[in-house]
Amino acid sequence: MRDNMWIYAAIILLLPEAWSHPGTNQSTSDNSTTSPPPKVYVVRNLAFNVGSDVNLTCSDKTWNDTIFVIWTIALKIMKANETCKIAFSNDGQSKDSCNDGKALRNTSSAQSYLHIPNFSNYDVGVYKCESVYTGGNEDYEIHVAITVPPSISAWLERKDNKMVAVCKAERGKPAANISWSHRGNSSSVETLLDSHGFFTVESRLELPEGMDTVNLSCAIRHPYWKREKTLVPEPKKGYVPWLRVVLIVVVIIVFLAGVLFFAQKKLITLRRCQQSDTSPSKSPPV
Repeated sequence: MRDNMWIYAAIILLLPEAWSHPGTNQSTSDNSTTSPPPKVYVVRNLAFNVGSDVNLTCSDKTWNDTIFVIWTIALKIMKANETCKIAFSNDGQSKDSCNDGKALRNTSSAQSYLHIPNFSNYDVGVYKCESVYTGGNEDYEIHVAITVPPSISAWLERKDNKMVAVCKAERGKPAANISWSHRGNSSSVETLLDSHGFFTVESRLELPEGMDTVNLSCAIRHPYWKREKTLVPEPKKGYVPWLRVVLIVVVIIVFLAGVLFFAQKKLITLRRCQQSDTSPSKSPPV
């Protein structure tokens, strides 16, 4: 019985020491661990009007805090996996392997940005920026697209003995949206994409026979414009409506018939005059 009591006493005395040992190691480990610098990763999708000046930013830090900035650019016109770089560091070193007018600039508050002058389809692509500053770094991936207004037109034509109104928006980016002021017998929309990424949209509206097209119009919407464009379809150049053709033919026939009638009447009159001139004169009485 006494032996058992000594064993219990020994266990009780050892328990506090056993529990305190792991706790001391965990605390030491926390004191020795340092947190990594903050890292920001951002993905953006932006679109800019053709011909505009574009400024891309990837950090709000000033050059007093920035160590270096590297822009890695993959343009759509480039081959697969081909890129160019524009970089600058706070010790004055710079790099530009793009050589196409893009440049790093600073705002009045000494914040860095990438300037793209006269934005065109050749500037479309993915722009990756790495900005390292005191206490952290930021990575931006910016997918840059272009907005190009389409060339628009509208006309009337006749196909398979049916009158068709056509409204067309050519070589725009992105694709335009077309709607009609009136409903027809049927309508169709065809969208084509060319090798340079430009869209052509053509909407065809089959009109009921005898419909008055004076108030017919199509509306074209595109992100480049603040307001929609409205067009009134006119007969296509070189196209003459069938009714006009019939009227022209009738006028020509009537004109020719009139000419023939007067020509024949004149001919008869001339013959009578000739006959009266050639008849024998009466002899005088004896």
